[in-house]
Amino acid sequence: MITKEQFEYEIGLIISNAIREDVGDGDHSSLACIPENARGKAKLLVKDKGIIAGVNYAKRVFAYVDKTLKVDILIEDGSEVTYGDVVLYVEGSPQSILKCERTVLNGMQRMSAIATKTKGFVDLLKGTKTSVLDTRKTTPGIRMLEKWAVKIGGGENHRFGLFDMIMLKDNHIDFAGGITRAIEMTKEYLNETGKDLKIMVEARDLTEVKEILQNDGIYRILIDNFDYEDTKKAVKLIGDRCLTESSGNINEDTIRHYAECGVNYISCGALTHSVHNMDLSLKAIK
Repeated sequence: MITKEQFEYEIGLIISNAIREDVGDGDHSSLACIPENARGKAKLLVKDKGIIAGVNYAKRVFAYVDKTLKVDILIEDGSEVTYGDVVLYVEGSPQSILKCERTVLNGMQRMSAIATKTKGFVDLLKGTKTSVLDTRKTTPGIRMLEKWAVKIGGGENHRFGLFDMIMLKDNHIDFAGGITRAIEMTKEYLNETGKDLKIMVEARDLTEVKEILQNDGIYRILIDNFDYEDTKKAVKLIGDRCLTESSGNINEDTIRHYAECGVNYISCGALTHSVHNMDLSLKAIK
């Protein structure tokens, strides 16, 4: 899984690239009309309702652009917010504040939407043993922000990328020549490279579940696009041999039913690929 050092590195890349993309050779609108020695204050205003996320991200953006900016946080990540709430104040150079504005808002609006959707799914699973997972279906370049938001919303992170878990999906299995062959080759690869990676295998039907179970060392079985009855049968077959995960056809109407089948995890791409940004704004205080 991702270390603290990897997390900080990725967030740093996201911020530096966003500022580079937005500011270029200078914020000429601000440079043209705001004196360099001016002082000012702004508030981050909520114009929506849901779960706020990205407050700590915003702090990092402000510090990256101008370490002299003073940030006063009123509402922390993971809190419920509603229209009119003020999340934070930022005070200092207006040129610096405006240089940060769009990068802060773009990140926080997206993160808050993801955290809100995740919290809704987590609430639907209360009383079950099932946890909500994100996927790799994220916006290119800002995956760490989106996975951070899932955590803030109460969900759990799946693998971050192709490098931190072995996940043998349908295409891997078909290209390799079958489930058992794919697993055997994977174990040989891990032994030869000395890599310590967990192995997860996707099953498309109950016959494939049975074949996967003939192999030792499997961390989790992905029960993909099964109906409720077959999911229950798969969970019973697997028992405590390894962990179970449902995916496919997961939404607000189905997620509880899949959880009640007894799976350990439910993964849902919609947490990150199908959300509507929370409406936030950064307003100067006169």
